[in-house]
Amino acid sequence: MQIIPLHPGDILLLKKPHPCGGNRFLVMRVGSQVRMVCQTCNHDMTLDRIKLEKAIRQILPFAEEKKGTENQ
Repeated sequence: MQIIPLHPGDILLLKKPHPCGGNRFLVMRVGSQVRMVCQTCNHDMTLDRIKLEKAIRQILPFAEEKKGTENQ
């Protein structure tokens, strides 16, 4: 199994939404556990990397997210 590269600042779109209804999470810290913050309600959580990698639908890299906000 290949490890998915994650970096602080990346936005993760997960398969299942958070109880608040949001499915976008900002990566804060990466290691064997990943710390992330819900972009809808700002809930801070830590998940095991293996469990998180199975739940990821899409990764929006930090550089892409930054480019998208500069044009607005």
